[in-house]
Amino acid sequence: MRNNDALTRDEIRAKIQQAIKDGNTDEFSVAFDEMIQNIGDDVQQRAAAQVEEMKQGLDTSVLTARGVRQLTSKERVFYQKLIGAMKEKDPRQALNNLDVVMPETVIDAVFDELQTSHPLLSHIQFTNTRGAIRMMMNTNGYQEAAWGQLCDEIVRELTSGFKEVDTGLLKLSAFMPVCKAMLDLGPDGPEWLDSFVRQVLYEAYANGMEAGIVAGDGNEMPIGMNRQVGDNVTVTGGVYPVKAPVAVSDLSPATVGNLLSLMAVDPNGKARNVRDVILVVNPVDYFQKIMPATTMMTPNGTYANDVMPYPMTVIQSPAVEQGQAIMGLGYKYFAAIGSARDGRIEYSDHYRFLEDERVYLIKGYANGFPMDNNAFFVLDISAIQPAVWKVQQVDAPDASDVATLADLRIGGLTLSPAFAAGTTTYTASTTNATNTVMAIPADANATIEITNQGPSDDAAAPVVNGRAVAWKEGANTLIVKVTAANGTATKSYTATVTKSGG
Repeated sequence: MRNNDALTRDEIRAKIQQAIKDGNTDEFSVAFDEMIQNIGDDVQQRAAAQVEEMKQGLDTSVLTARGVRQLTSKERVFYQKLIGAMKEKDPRQALNNLDVVMPETVIDAVFDELQTSHPLLSHIQFTNTRGAIRMMMNTNGYQEAAWGQLCDEIVRELTSGFKEVDTGLLKLSAFMPVCKAMLDLGPDGPEWLDSFVRQVLYEAYANGMEAGIVAGDGNEMPIGMNRQVGDNVTVTGGVYPVKAPVAVSDLSPATVGNLLSLMAVDPNGKARNVRDVILVVNPVDYFQKIMPATTMMTPNGTYANDVMPYPMTVIQSPAVEQGQAIMGLGYKYFAAIGSARDGRIEYSDHYRFLEDERVYLIKGYANGFPMDNNAFFVLDISAIQPAVWKVQQVDAPDASDVATLADLRIGGLTLSPAFAAGTTTYTASTTNATNTVMAIPADANATIEITNQGPSDDAAAPVVNGRAVAWKEGANTLIVKVTAANGTATKSYTATVTKSGG
C-alpha cells in the first residue's frame, strides 16, 4: 500500500538510488512504482491544464460569436479592480484610490463603433483630440494663374488669405446606470460589464454627437449644419440663427442642380469643387418621402434605391426634424472629439439607491462647426412627391436649311477678299503644284462637294475635302458646293486659283 503522495520526485529518485546501492530489490520495486505514479499524476495535471485552456479558448470564441468583445489584458485588470473596489465596505474611497485608469483602448473602441454605426460622422472632418486646438482656414477659395508670353513679367498676385479659428472642446457627458447584480455574474462578469458600459457609451456619444452636429445651436454645444455661420451672422446669447428652409417638391436633375450650384461657390463668390455631398433626413421621412422620390425600377425588374441625378449619400439621422432635410458638403463640417482627460469613471450610489443601481458618469469633450455658410442648406421636404419615370416620345427636329461655309482654306494662300460666309467668289495666286483644300460647313450635318476645273477644256475633277488639289499652269476654278441637312438648300463658293511658274 503506497502512502508516499507527498514525496517529491527528487525524494523518490533518492530512494531508488539507495535501493540500488543496497541491492534491495523490494525497496527498488516500491520506489519505482512511486516514480511511475508521480509521473502519471504530473501528466494528468498538465493534461487537465491543457483541457481547461482549451475550454477557456472555446468560451472566448463563443462569447465573441455572441457579440461580446474580448478584453485586453489591461482592460481585464481595470475591470477586475473596479469590481473589487465596488465590493469594498467604502466603495467610493476604494474607487478614488484605484491605481488603474480606464484603458484608452475602451475609449478608442467606442469611437470606432461611433463612426462605423453612424455614417454621418464618416462624412465630416473628424479629429480625435484631447484638448483645445487651433485651426487655420483658407478664406479665398478658388484662384487662377494668368497666361502670358514666356518672358513676360509675373502679372497675377494670388491673394490667398488665412484666418485662425479656435476650436476649444466642450464637455459631452452621460449617465450610465449599472445594476449591482452585474458585479456578481461570476468569472465572465468583466466581459458582460464591458459590453454594457460600451453600449451605453455608444448610445450616449452617438446620439449626443449627432444632435450637436446636425442641430446644435452653438451655445455650449457644437454649431449644427442647420445654423447660419459667417462674419455677418448675428449671434444672440451664444445661439446661432437657424437657416430658413428651401422648399423642394422633387429631386429632379434641375432641382438638385440648382441646389448644388449654390454650394459650388463659397461665401466670397469663389468657385469650388462639389464633392462628398450628403443628404441627411429623419428615418421616418426617408421611408415616407425620400425613398419614394429616389427609387426606380431597373430594366431587369428590380428596384434601385437612392437614385440621385448627382453622386450623393443619403444618411438617416433622428437628429433631423421631420419634414426637413439637410443637404451639404460633408467635408465642410469640422468636428473635434476627445475622451475624458484622465479616463476615470465617476459614480454615485445615491441617485438610484432604491433601484439598486450604481450610476456611472463618463465625460468626453467635443466641438464642431460648418466651415462656411454655403456648405449646408436646410430643405423643406414636406411636399416632396414620389418619382414618376416617364417614357416620352420626342419627334426628330426639322432638318437644318443652313447651306453656308464657316471657313474656306486653300493651303496657306491668301484669299481675296478675306473669307466671309456671305461672299461666294474669291481669287488666289500660287506657285505650288498642290495645296490642301479645307471647307468647313456652318452646320455639321451639311454635305460638301468640291470640284476643280483647270484652264483647259478638261472635265472638272472631284476633290476630297481636306486633301490636296493639283494645279495646272494658269487659272484653276475651284467650286465648293454646300448642301444643307434638309437636302434642299444649296450654296456654291468659287475660288479662282492662278498658278504661275516658279
